[in-house]
Amino acid sequence: SSGINAEYGGLGVKCSKEVATAIRGAIILAKLSVIPVRRGYWGNKIGMPHTVPCKVTGKCGSVLVRLVPAPRGTGLVSAPVPKKLLNMAGFEDCYTCATGQTATLGNFAKATFAAIAATYAYLTPDMWSPTVFTNSPYQEYTDYLAKPFVKQPKKEVKY
Repeated sequence: SSGINAEYGGLGVKCSKEVATAIRGAIILAKLSVIPVRRGYWGNKIGMPHTVPCKVTGKCGSVLVRLVPAPRGTGLVSAPVPKKLLNMAGFEDCYTCATGQTATLGNFAKATFAAIAATYAYLTPDMWSPTVFTNSPYQEYTDYLAKPFVKQPKKEVKY
């Protein structure tokens, strides 16, 4: 079971003898594994973010899922399992590429979740902290360096 909204998301898997108990346990596990979801733009930064910020990959078992940014209006080009997760994560447009045994739905969902989690793992220039530059030593001590050098006579040391 998954519980993902546009800002944060979590994925939980639980087995039980009863369906209701399994769903309850999966919801609890999903709330414990919450991750931030980062969205970005494909071209110009116009309007709200609609796709993944960059190409990201996630892997679970043999399944490898790659999420690629897509232009507005493309929609979610994906298999049903990742499409549901990407839709709940708030992505409107996204290309996907999957390799491995994607019929194993648990690994397919976990690989997609890992790819969504990787959106914040990639440091892009818009996340850089502002750099404060200081003067170089040449610039800072320019007045001292501009003075002519006068050689001091050596003092004799007597023992």
